[in-house]
Amino acid sequence: MKLGILFAGQGSQAVGMGKDLYENCQAFRQVFDILSEQQRQIAFEGPMEALSDTRYTQPIMVAFAAGVMAELQKAGVEPVMTAGLSLGEYSALHAAGVFDAATAINLVSLRAQEMHKAAEGVDCKMSAVMGFDREALAECCALSSDAGVVQIANYNCPGQIVIAGEGAAVDKCAALASEKGARRCVPLPVSGPFHTVFMEPAGKALESVFSDTEFSAMRFPVIFNAVGREKTAAETIADLLVRQVSNSVYFEDTIKTMAEAGIDTIIEVGPGKALSGFVRKTCKEIKCLNVEDYQGLQAVLAALKGEQ
Repeated sequence: MKLGILFAGQGSQAVGMGKDLYENCQAFRQVFDILSEQQRQIAFEGPMEALSDTRYTQPIMVAFAAGVMAELQKAGVEPVMTAGLSLGEYSALHAAGVFDAATAINLVSLRAQEMHKAAEGVDCKMSAVMGFDREALAECCALSSDAGVVQIANYNCPGQIVIAGEGAAVDKCAALASEKGARRCVPLPVSGPFHTVFMEPAGKALESVFSDTEFSAMRFPVIFNAVGREKTAAETIADLLVRQVSNSVYFEDTIKTMAEAGIDTIIEVGPGKALSGFVRKTCKEIKCLNVEDYQGLQAVLAALKGEQ
């Protein structure tokens, strides 16, 4: 077995996340206690409106992932490669030993504040375009630019690409894609035009903070969103994280890179099973396991023990 771990991003949060793990797992609890009491209460009890505020979502999601990783490591589970969807990239880097849990949570707290600030005043929309070609959708974005900014934000998996930007431009692009053969376009609930040029100020703020952040060597490779592969010797983690916030997320490419590296089993860490769905649509031969609660953790540990 060659194990990879994928960490969920913003949008997968769910009220009650971490509660049973916090009650039953000491290593998880120690990490989750890095959050404030208010943050823990929002994770456990909601309301969903507060949990979906990016300023709460991001540190809570990363604390959840780091807590689960602490439990997996305690049980002797070590992947050969990790990746994460957008925000989840910080969890992947934490898992690889680039920075500790407290640093990861602090970094994404700043990231969330800066992304929230960058989104203020923007009439934004995001839409998932189903059953359409990458190049054709890029052309639709270009043809819609007279209505405002619209860009491809996420290449999730074959047949699912997300566009984002100003509302009128996103609507025009979705309509064009539908006319040209897209199976359907699904509006997504968002609080900002993430992974577009509007997030460049957030990237600049992160760049400033990264100059004072210590990045330790990776214990194993991380596949980066902005390029869909491992970093080269000429690239730095800081630069790739800055690019990530305003660039497209190449998640389909990320999954293919993991498959090419021989990954045959993936653990998805985070509420829901969206990433597992992307994996199945991209490389169906990869086996997917999920940790979203205490029961899931126990099931994953039992399954991995059976593989040994």
